[in-house]
Amino acid sequence: MRKLAATAALAAAFAVTAPAHAASPDGKIQVKLMGTAVLPDGEIDKIKYVGPDFTVALAGVANPDTKANDNFVPTVAIEYFFSPNVSLETICCVTQHDVDGKGDLAGAEMISNAKIIPATFTLKYHLDAGAIKPYVGAGPTYFIFIDEKPGATANLVGATKAKLNDSLGFALQAGVDIPINDSGMSISLDAKRYFLNVDAKWYDPSGVKMLETKHNLDPWVLSAGLGWRF
Repeated sequence: MRKLAATAALAAAFAVTAPAHAASPDGKIQVKLMGTAVLPDGEIDKIKYVGPDFTVALAGVANPDTKANDNFVPTVAIEYFFSPNVSLETICCVTQHDVDGKGDLAGAEMISNAKIIPATFTLKYHLDAGAIKPYVGAGPTYFIFIDEKPGATANLVGATKAKLNDSLGFALQAGVDIPINDSGMSISLDAKRYFLNVDAKWYDPSGVKMLETKHNLDPWVLSAGLGWRF
């Protein structure tokens, strides 16, 4: 976590100083500082295992389901242009989410403070549209989960440990870079849709699995900010 934070800080500092030194609208490297809304789904796709304690707790619940909460985080995007139209981008951020019940489980707190590192690479194609630079992209993503804990309701049932399995998925992307000067600075608007499933497990104090579910995480990730190309 410390290394990730240091990397983000270094990239941000480099992005701020770069325009003064080697900015160019035709440069090979672009760095963006963005504000990002992370809007996950988190619904239950499948209940894979229910132990005795959760069987009792879920008695009478006809349609159990969950929802992950939204979050807003700063992000750094770093992009390399192989040609004027083709580039490869990666992002750096950490986002934190709870998973709570909805529908017949409304009000239940199942996962608390799960931190996600969404390691993502997208290959992008930039369209020729004059000064404005729209693009589309796609690529793999790997979500790494850190420090997740059982929520208050899961604690009441007896769960003392929760685990979200790291997950491989796919991302689609579209956006636009709008130049605001002749030195490689632009306003950037970006939208990504991720597609991935995540297994969640809850354990009792002796390490026995109490519940296992599969969730459609599938977040929308919407960003806006400034970019510098050099």
